[in-house]
Amino acid sequence: MKEPSIPLNETTRLQSQHTMRILDSVPEERFDRITRMAQRLFEVDICLVSFAASDRRWYESKQGLNGSATPRNLSVFGHATCDDELLVVENALEDPRYADHPLVTDDPGIRFYAGHSIHAPNGQRIGTICLVDAEPRRFSSRDLQTLKDFAALVDGELASSSKMHVDELTGIANRRGFMTVANHVLPLCARNGLSVELLFFDLDDFKQFNDEYGHDMGDRALQLFAKNLLKGFRSADVVARLGGDEFAVMMAGESAFSQRALKAMRARIDTLRQELPMRLKWSVGSVRYDPSSHASVEEFLAEADRQMYADKSRNGLFLQ
Repeated sequence: MKEPSIPLNETTRLQSQHTMRILDSVPEERFDRITRMAQRLFEVDICLVSFAASDRRWYESKQGLNGSATPRNLSVFGHATCDDELLVVENALEDPRYADHPLVTDDPGIRFYAGHSIHAPNGQRIGTICLVDAEPRRFSSRDLQTLKDFAALVDGELASSSKMHVDELTGIANRRGFMTVANHVLPLCARNGLSVELLFFDLDDFKQFNDEYGHDMGDRALQLFAKNLLKGFRSADVVARLGGDEFAVMMAGESAFSQRALKAMRARIDTLRQELPMRLKWSVGSVRYDPSSHASVEEFLAEADRQMYADKSRNGLFLQ
């Protein structure tokens, strides 16, 4: 069995997926409607919309299949994620990638597979829509185009929802996206005894920067700062622009990581001076989640905001 390869852009691909918050989400009728239509039109046993996480395939919509995920290294569908073209296997027993695959040799006894990549709004390939059947079958050029059209429908649905949760300027989560994630993650971490830390960033004197150098240069500074946050933190951390010149990073797990990440972030800041006309200044507040004192995400943010202003009163931290 040939395991699916890992794309060269894996980190960027996972970040796109993370920002959209599509993994482990509840089934949605808008995707189920598409898979029902495709299953009925092609008359296949199974139709799936799935997303490739770092370690598994998550089934966002499934017709004809039980379960919600498959280990990524056992996924029959992983090859299509790395290729923007349609992938068709008319008889899996005759394909060396799949002939000895457990899903081919055992239940559900896959013989036919056809899949097409689906994309995040930024163009990153994040999963597939696929057709699966227990009988070998031919797949015509007309069939290929029809499956491509179904993939475009899924892309359209992803683009529509993403606009509500992604900051248009920086490409990271916006305030609504952050709140959606936090309201899901904080109760989950509390139930499982996981530590959560929130960093609240503010660019100091940013109005002065805009006044002196113009809003186009100000927008560029915000984009570069967001890019630096993405580089400094893990793909599983939630990076968001809350509004204006305020940013947040929410991290679950290791308590010492944030200080190492901040140190590494400061070490990279010199590169921004090559693209900006002056030195940026920033302040950061840090707070650890306590369910007994943070009754809501808003209160969690408010305390981090207060800690940020305390840091600002000490003249802040500077991008050198």
